[in-house]
Amino acid sequence: MTVTPQKKAVVLLSGGLDSATCAALARQEDYALYALTILYGQRHRIEIEAARRVAAAFDAVDQAVIEIDLRRFGGSALTADIAVPKGRADDVMSTEIPLTYVPARNTIFLSYALAWAEVLGTGDIFIGVNALDYSGYPDCRPEFIEAFERMANLATKTGVEGTAPIRIHTPLLHLTKAQIIRRGLEAGVDYGITHSCYDPTPEGLACGECDSCRLRLKGFAEAGIEDPAPYVPGRRDHS
Repeated sequence: MTVTPQKKAVVLLSGGLDSATCAALARQEDYALYALTILYGQRHRIEIEAARRVAAAFDAVDQAVIEIDLRRFGGSALTADIAVPKGRADDVMSTEIPLTYVPARNTIFLSYALAWAEVLGTGDIFIGVNALDYSGYPDCRPEFIEAFERMANLATKTGVEGTAPIRIHTPLLHLTKAQIIRRGLEAGVDYGITHSCYDPTPEGLACGECDSCRLRLKGFAEAGIEDPAPYVPGRRDHS
């Protein structure tokens, strides 16, 4: 009997709620996971360990942890000496680009994923961007993903020759955070091993007040499920 080789996918994996769910859904579609985690100078470096846990949980064939230093450019509360915004209202989070936006981050990340995918001989790349419950990032929009996919097929040997046309998979793009959580639980995600906070304590406790924490807590509340992540005492319900 001929055994069909398992299809490969590069999955951008930060260790947060969305990327963990994205990895689980890729695995559910029977992709062999090649997890790509970027250490880019972010202040919440603890997410790298969370990414390792998630990669192990979903039997990633390989995990590449790539180090680049976006602190050299700064321009973001995640990579420079700028306070992380706290307590922003929902309507503000969905309309204004926050100080936690890292210039060109998803463009850079997808470019690394594209390079690895081409070496692996696959055109499948998964990224957990979301255009509904997000913090106003321009590189989480459908228009950006569509444009990058077009560019990728023009810029790669496999895309031009048609041997492995590039497809950017965004299974979370049009889901609310509550829907993402429900889908993730159905796919076997243990959200207790993920990390989302932009400004955790040295012990790894989530602040409960940054945009990422507020969106996460709101999602769990709307899903009717308690968030298993550890928070600063008294901050778990600060949503």
